Amino acid sequence: MSIFKAIAHPIRRRVLQLLRDGPLTAGELAGAFAVSKPTMSKHFALLREAGLVSVEKQGRELVYQLETSVLEEALAAFAESVGLTEPTTNEEVST
Repeated sequence: MSIFKAIAHPIRRRVLQLLRDGPLTAGELAGAFAVSKPTMSKHFALLREAGLVSVEKQGRELVYQLETSVLEEALAAFAESVGLTEPTTNEEVST
């Protein structure tokens, strides 16, 4: 799944916002939304598939953490593709 498809849904964007302050358990994240646990599991899976979050099992808890480098790379590529920044390679841009 592409990163942009993963962040297209408001719940997944909010999960990423919540993780900016640090790792959270699946239960803590799910508690922030009025949706079922299976629905949240699907959102978590899509975020993991896109590489935007990582998960670590700590005892009986699943702890999610934001993978900022993946998100930063995607945003930089997007900004470059729409002309907001200069290309990051040494290649000349032809006009």
